[in-house]
Amino acid sequence: MSSNDICLLLGATGELGEPSSTLPTVGTNLTDLTLKKKKVTLRELGGCMGPIWPSYFKDCSSVIFIVDSANIAQISSSCIQLLSVLSAEPLHSVSVLILFNKRDMPCTMSLVEIKSLFRMDDIIASATQPITILELSAHTGQGLQEVLSWLESIIVK
Repeated sequence: MSSNDICLLLGATGELGEPSSTLPTVGTNLTDLTLKKKKVTLRELGGCMGPIWPSYFKDCSSVIFIVDSANIAQISSSCIQLLSVLSAEPLHSVSVLILFNKRDMPCTMSLVEIKSLFRMDDIIASATQPITILELSAHTGQGLQEVLSWLESIIVK
């Protein structure tokens, strides 16, 4: 992995709510993007891969942690995974983007409610990393421009 590799970590996954046309990530996927004339590699690691995530941390320049906000039953598990990621030594100074996905689903809590369940204020206050929180719907594209803007901002650093 190069210095512009970004790890996409998918918090605990499981299916609740309406069926989706997307499938959960099982394993790892690599995607190359060019942003601001720089090549960036996104390494997507599925939630079920959590036990081996640490083997990828030393090569990550940034982390995007994705939470299925429509799956209320998995919110606490995702929070535990997030705390494990934030406490990992190799990630102590990387930029972190936390994405609350599936905001288009009718069964999602408000962002205020999810942040409260995650105790985001406490997490941000104690984290060594700069953390950004965004809402997203991968299905509709809502929030995608903000994610791209965040990616571009960290690439410029």
